[in-house]
Amino acid sequence: RQRDTPPRDPNPMLLSQSPAATHPQLPTSSSRRTRRSAQPCPRGAAAESLLPRGLRPESLPRHVAVVMDGNSRWARARGMPPAFGHEAGRRALVETVRLSRAWGIRALTAFAFSHENWSRPKAEVDFLMGLFERVIHDSVAEFLRDGIRLRVIGDCSRLPASLRRTARDAEEATRDNSQLDLTLAISYSGRRDIVQACRSLAQKVRGELLRPEDIDESLFAGELETSRGSELPCPDLLIRTSGELRLSNFLLWQSAYSELFFTDTLWPDFGEADYLEALCSFQSRDRRFGRRNS
Repeated sequence: RQRDTPPRDPNPMLLSQSPAATHPQLPTSSSRRTRRSAQPCPRGAAAESLLPRGLRPESLPRHVAVVMDGNSRWARARGMPPAFGHEAGRRALVETVRLSRAWGIRALTAFAFSHENWSRPKAEVDFLMGLFERVIHDSVAEFLRDGIRLRVIGDCSRLPASLRRTARDAEEATRDNSQLDLTLAISYSGRRDIVQACRSLAQKVRGELLRPEDIDESLFAGELETSRGSELPCPDLLIRTSGELRLSNFLLWQSAYSELFFTDTLWPDFGEADYLEALCSFQSRDRRFGRRNS
């Protein structure tokens, strides 16, 4: 799609809720009774009956990735501070998660905060880190109820210790869920992900655990952050909102054969109709993966 405005750097994608002064203890693996009441995603004819007209269940992407861009511009257009847009962006993500689960999509990866966003003013970064911590904490009960497994990827060494603990506890509490794999990319860089995978393989070669000639694409992919502790496929569909036409260092290796969908819609306005448009576009494409169809 063509855009009328010049490119802008992507905003951090907030999933905000009202601040809480303190956090009660997260559910742990020993207190997962809530999960037993989770309603499983419909399968077969039941799942098909929930799909909007035009979607074919056999042709849905298994894994959707989203660059959630445009929160600050959305707020600025309304004369409001960025936090107002980030709250609206949170609601858009909640709706996208709900639709993904209802329609039978198995994995959703959302770009929440890029490695480059650390260059923003300290006050803004500190606000975002606290916001991510509160949102992850407050979502665990819902994830347990709905069978959603949470994973956080990115350079965790730069995250506040309390956010690292909250993310780790949430991952542990939801690790047995299987209705939807939700991955939040926080402090994530596609280039850094590739570099750390190379370093990991180099260390194995140096330790004589691996021969250089044994390294192939499968081994390399297994060292990427998106592969650790998970069997997620690479994204079939990557969506970017706000009219920007670039990946912005997101899932560079993993998106080699992803279908790309760009929309001028700002992320807070991204709803069911926009998601449906992206999925219908995906289903209309001929995915050859370099092969020639006879």
